[in-house]
Amino acid sequence: MGLRVRFNLVLTVVFLLGLALSGYVSYGLLQSNARADVVRNAELMIESARAIRSYTVEEIRPELAHHLDKVFLPQSVPAYAATNTLGRLPEEYAEYAYKEATLNPTNPRDRATDWEADLIREFQHGQDIKTLTGVRATPTGPSLYIASPLKVSAEACLTCHSTPEVAPASMLALYGDSNGFGWKLDEIVGAQVVSVPMSVPVANANRAFVTFMLSLCAVFLVLYVALNVMLNRMIIRPITEMSGQADAVSTGNFEIPEFAETKSDEIGRLAASFNRMRRSLEQAMKMID
Repeated sequence: MGLRVRFNLVLTVVFLLGLALSGYVSYGLLQSNARADVVRNAELMIESARAIRSYTVEEIRPELAHHLDKVFLPQSVPAYAATNTLGRLPEEYAEYAYKEATLNPTNPRDRATDWEADLIREFQHGQDIKTLTGVRATPTGPSLYIASPLKVSAEACLTCHSTPEVAPASMLALYGDSNGFGWKLDEIVGAQVVSVPMSVPVANANRAFVTFMLSLCAVFLVLYVALNVMLNRMIIRPITEMSGQADAVSTGNFEIPEFAETKSDEIGRLAASFNRMRRSLEQAMKMID
């Protein structure tokens, strides 16, 4: 096996090991960054929902209070305001979803699905849990969700949700008296759930990974060619010429010119040593003759 073949074999093995390690680290980092990006979007949505709820309670409900005796206005309900506002996101964000999932809601659209009900029960069993995060499969791809518990933290909530007898007549006329009652103070009755699709950031991460790996391969090819050219000019060719001269001298042919000593590196010193050996051998042969 020649020197060039062994050099290229070692170079290829080192590159493949480096490529595998770089691929493993970069893929994990890109996927982690993609997930972090999705989490930030979800956190922004849930904080926006909380801001809408707060604004509704502090600014909207007082302005509509004098109408509530005659007609129930769902716009005065924080959950309704947050859900409807975030539901008007542009079409490109159609898969971004916000829901105030409730086990026993007044508005049927807020009724928790099976997986949302599991989250609520987990909050009920672990009162100290503030946030639940996970990924679930959807028809359009994986979706990350963030959920926070909804707790009955104010006596005012029980006006509409304790018993039908104390609930506003206008609300009963709109929603009936079968749902949304029996709530208790400090009880966790639901969860704020934000769902954000992961398909776009994951696809971006995958494209970045492919681009990075192709760039590494391109850099390797350039280095491979450059190192082989340098190896040929600085080592292989001088050694091959020296080997040819050694073969000629070994058969008694001293007519060929000495090897040029133009370098001060190891090859140059080897050439100088070879020329001295050749001259010594030539003199020894003359003495024998």
